[in-house]
Formats: sequence, C-alpha cells, structure tokens
Amino acid sequence: MNNQTETPQIPVPGAFAPAAEDFDPRVEQIPQPPESLKAAGLHVNDIYPLVLKYLFLHGATNGNRIAKQVKLAFPILEPIMASLKADLLVGHKTSAGVGDYVYELSPKGVEQAKMHLSRTTYCGAAPVGLKQYTEAVKRQSIRHLKPTFEDVRSALEDLLVSDLMVCQLGQAINSGRSMFLFGPPGNGKTSLAKRAIRSVAEVVWIPRALTVGGEVIRIFDPSVHEEAPLPDTNSITIDNQVDERWVRIKRPTLVVGGELEMKHLEATLNPVTGIIEAPIHVKSNCGCLVVDDFGRQQITTTELLNRWIVPMEAGHDFLNLPSGRQVSLPFEQLLIFSTNLDPATLCDEAFLRRIPYKIEVFDPNEIQFRELFEILLEQMGFQVQEGVVDQLIEYHYKRTGRPFRFCHVGDLLNQARDFCEFHRRPLVFDRDIVELAVLNYFSGMEGIVGSTPGRQ
Repeated sequence: MNNQTETPQIPVPGAFAPAAEDFDPRVEQIPQPPESLKAAGLHVNDIYPLVLKYLFLHGATNGNRIAKQVKLAFPILEPIMASLKADLLVGHKTSAGVGDYVYELSPKGVEQAKMHLSRTTYCGAAPVGLKQYTEAVKRQSIRHLKPTFEDVRSALEDLLVSDLMVCQLGQAINSGRSMFLFGPPGNGKTSLAKRAIRSVAEVVWIPRALTVGGEVIRIFDPSVHEEAPLPDTNSITIDNQVDERWVRIKRPTLVVGGELEMKHLEATLNPVTGIIEAPIHVKSNCGCLVVDDFGRQQITTTELLNRWIVPMEAGHDFLNLPSGRQVSLPFEQLLIFSTNLDPATLCDEAFLRRIPYKIEVFDPNEIQFRELFEILLEQMGFQVQEGVVDQLIEYHYKRTGRPFRFCHVGDLLNQARDFCEFHRRPLVFDRDIVELAVLNYFSGMEGIVGSTPGRQ
C-alpha cells in the first residue's frame, strides 16, 4: 500500500495551480499561503462579513488574531481592516504593537454584523475559490493513481481474498470508474469497498469551505473526514508555509445505506446556522463513496442513477444552491455500489452499461471457511477441542445444505466468547458451545437455509 507520509512533498505556489502535463500525482503537493487576496481567489466582500461577525461574537480583538481566525496572513488582512475603518464599521481601541491595533465594532459595524449573522453564522477560515478547488480535485483525483497488484493486495491484507478478486478490484480502481459489488450477504462486500481506497496515495488536501458568488459551502466535515497533520520532519519549515484554509486529510471513504435520501445529493442549507452543507458526493471527492445495500434506499434506484448518470460520465455535477444559483463542482471519486440483490433486477441495461465493473463476491468454499476459522480462533485466543470444526461443517452445513458465509465464522466465535465470559470459563471452543452458538445464531433462519440471495 502506498504510504503518503513517505512520498516526496512539494509546495504548490498559489495553492493548487493548473496541473502541468508532466506533474507526478504520487507527489504530495502542499498548498502554500497566498501572497495576495487575488492569489487566494477571493474578493474583499468575501472577508468583510467574516471579520465583522468575528468581532461581534468575540469582542474587541487585535488584527493578528483576526488573521489567524480567517487563516490569511496579516499583510493581506491589514488593508481590509483599513478599509473597514474608513467605512466607519470598525475603530481602533488601542495599539497592539508595530502596525497592529485592537479593533472594535462601531454602532454601524454592529448593525452590519447582525445582518450578516442573520444570513449565516459562519465566521471561520476564509473560503477557497471555486477555480482553485476544481484544480485541486483534478490534481489529486484517483484517476491519476495506478496502484499495482501488490498495492491492492496489501490494502486487503486483513481479509481472506483470492488473487482473482484482487485482480478484479485492482483493475476497477485503476480505471477510477464506478463498480458493482454483488452477491450473497455476509461475504465482505462492504469490507472490500471500505478498503479499496487504501491501495492509493493515503492523503489529500481539501478546503475548509468554498465560496461561490458570496455563498459559503462547507466542505470539511469532521464527522466524515479524518485529519492527517503534516509529519514533523526537516523537509517542512517551522514557519507557516501552508495555506491553512486547506486541511490535510486521509482519503475519505463515505458509506451510505438505506438512510440515503434525495436531499443528501444536493447542497443543503442548515436553517439554524445558515451554513450550506456540501452533498455526500462532494465530500467524498478524491476518495471513495460506497452506496451500501443498493436497492434498499429511501429513493428508488432509478431516481438515484438518474441523478448521477451525467456526473458519472462527465466528471462534474451541477448543484442548485439555496439562492437559486447553479454551480458546477467536480464529481471525482471511486463510486461503489454494494448489493445483495441481482443487479439486473435493480436497473436496466442502459444503467448497467454505465457501471463498467460488476464484480460478484462469492460464498467461500470449505477450504477458505476452515482457513478463516483457524485464523480467528488463534487471534481470539481460543483453545480448540479436536474435531469440533469438522462437526460444525458436517452437521450444520453439509447435511442442512446451508451455504458457507465468511461472516458466520466471526459471528459464531463471538457467540462462543460471550458464553465463556458469562459463565466465567476459559475460552475453549468445544462441541457443546458450538451447538449452543448454532442454536442462538441460526434460529429463525431455517427458511433461507440453502438459499443464495442475489443469484439465479
């Protein structure tokens, strides 16, 4: 697996400039602080509301602290503060050192701050321009990254998968296009999907927020994005040489299931804060978006695919903002649909053609089933009664016609561990515990014994 923290890191002037033909996508490109407001892709009207709202909420503050709040260098902020003072929106309360002052709102400034807060409470980092964001996504797109067989196998090393499965997944990841994972439940489709992104460069840079015509869209979401701070190495100076409007994160993997609704595919205005939230496919840009249990969503499969059919092919999506403005944003992620159902029953041939990789995840055979038992028994610290796995397979699989499932191994062993812990017994996997675990686990499932959902 590629380890991004060990790959070369180079600064990118002016945040993310358009990609040169010979740029190396494996090299992490660190966004440098802009030298001017224009280089930041911003207008003074993007900064005025942030400053006024911050002063209203936090009281009199010096210029350097305001600059840290909006993540811009003080020399960029200084003329903006002078302009606000000239417009009688702020005043100097006291001096705060050479060239700096403690600023406070004037009565007129308070009115302006309240007006801006009524629209949105956002007063964090200065947003990033749409053009810069688009270039950043293009530079960091997984389409540029071509993992090897070893990269993919390493990403799946904690799963029991065949070389054929590694080849199929690897080819799909190399293409950067969408794929179907289908087959019976309990064989690791979701686990495979979650690990797919691990086979490519580990980190990306995303903006905290994006501005479109004065409207601020939140991109960085701590609930789905995991920060990956720069390593403390000699190659990175201790001076502030990173544009802090951007956040270094692990390539995201978003998993959505039956809760998915049409509103999650659009920019959403929070009625309380007034902050516009980016849709799930924007938050997963440069990463992986897994639609789990495809076919069981709140919206129909036709509605979902109709919504994404053009973005999947064009690489960008048109979003309607609350103001009525329409904006084009990148649609650049590894899109994986995972289902227990037969894909042919979910959508027609025209849709299936646009999902080029359809990979069936089969039940394990007896050899794989036994191998997984050996691995997990050792990992969980069980002592094993001789012949107990043979008994389980003979009486509860072969004679009943029950199909092997990878999930059965861990689930049955968890039952055994719970029994031993409850009775304060050592971890011993014996015949009596097997019978009790089978009774607890498979009761009520007799009607599906021998069935293979998703197969004809």
